[in-house]
Amino acid sequence: MKTLTRQAPAKLNLTLDVLGKREDGYHEMKMVMTSVTLADTVTLASEPGEGIVLSSNLGFLPVDGKNLAVSAALRLKEETGADWGKLTIGLEKRVPVCAGMAGGSSDAAAVLVGLNELLGLGLTSDRQIYNSARVGSDLPNSHQESTP
Repeated sequence: MKTLTRQAPAKLNLTLDVLGKREDGYHEMKMVMTSVTLADTVTLASEPGEGIVLSSNLGFLPVDGKNLAVSAALRLKEETGADWGKLTIGLEKRVPVCAGMAGGSSDAAAVLVGLNELLGLGLTSDRQIYNSARVGSDLPNSHQESTP
């Protein structure tokens, strides 16, 4: 079994200005953010088998594609065709859920970066930004419509 653990840090918005609505229905925003030491721990494990299993210390979190960490893994598999066998994602949540501190988004980003390393996919930073944009609008992304 191959395993990898990553920290998924929270962020705080120091300022947030809504600039207007975009054509895709989302809002254009200008923010000043800062990182904080508060972080979730994301553990990835690949072993023989099939599927994705998510476990968390918070029993109310979705464990399917509605969870951004699972969604990120599914998008990466779709993008790369990676064969990880059975993937287990462990989330030790410390960042408050639905608090605007990017907990779920940071978890998803940790999954994308972690799987790239764990599986030796060799994805470039541009490719990782493209994949993060496909998972959610608040993951770091380039706002580009085309693939790099």
